[in-house]
Amino acid sequence: GATKTEDILALLKEYNVGATFFLVGFWVEDYPEMAKKIKDAGYEIGTHSNTHPDLTKLNSQQIKEELETSKSIIEDATGAQVELFRPPFGAYSNNVINIATELGLKSIQWDVDSLDWKGLSAYDIAIRVLNKVKLGSIVLFHNNADNIIDGLRLVLETLTKKGYKITSIGNLLIKDNYYIDSQGKQRKK
Repeated sequence: GATKTEDILALLKEYNVGATFFLVGFWVEDYPEMAKKIKDAGYEIGTHSNTHPDLTKLNSQQIKEELETSKSIIEDATGAQVELFRPPFGAYSNNVINIATELGLKSIQWDVDSLDWKGLSAYDIAIRVLNKVKLGSIVLFHNNADNIIDGLRLVLETLTKKGYKITSIGNLLIKDNYYIDSQGKQRKK
C-alpha cells in the first residue's frame, strides 16, 4: 500500500535526512503518483524487482525480465535513473548479482532489519534498530508496516541527537576502484 508513504516523506523532511526507496514494479504501476512524489522530494529510488519473487528460484531470463521490467516502470514513472537493486527477501546468488551488474545495477543488502514488517510496536522497532546500528549501517524499513511512522520517528530522533548523518545508500557507496570483501562489504582498493 501507499497510505503511509506521504507521512514517511514528511518525517524524513522534518528531520532533514536522506533515504533510498526500493520500489517494486507492480507497486509503481498501482501508485505512479506516489513514486513521482518520492523522486520529487529528492529521495533516491532503486528497484526491488517487478513482482517480488525469490529471484534465486528463477532462471536467468526470468531474473533479467524482473529487473529490466521494474527498472523501466520506475524510470518511466519518475524520470529517475535506477542504479540500485535490493533483492526481495534479501535472497541472492552469484547469478542474481551478475545479472543485476550486467544491467547496470549495484546490488544492496542491509545490516539492520527493523523487523517492522512483523508488526512490532514502535518502541520495539526503535530498540531493535538502535541496538544494532553503527556507522555505515543500512537499515531496512517498509512503508506499509503497522507502526512505521512512530517507530521511524523514534529512530530518527535518537540517531540525529547522537550526531548520526542519515543519508541515501548512493552516498555510502564507493563508486570506483573497490572490491567486495568476504563479508560482502565494499572496500577501497
